[in-house]
Amino acid sequence: MQTLLTIAQMVLGILLIVVILLQQQGAGLGAAFGGGGGIASTRRGSDLVLFRATIGISIAFFLLSLVLVIL
Repeated sequence: MQTLLTIAQMVLGILLIVVILLQQQGAGLGAAFGGGGGIASTRRGSDLVLFRATIGISIAFFLLSLVLVIL
């Protein structure tokens, strides 16, 4: 059981990295390292989907981490 949860946590971690990198794709390399341009814009379309996926995967990763610590 714990092995399966650990594998699921690794998969979620990789997915989280991919989704975050896809979000930064359009922002340029400087924004990936904290040097944002300061332009405020609304999220639409695929950007909104990536944003919501990041939040969902982050919450799932956090909850799975708590479960693994408790077990």
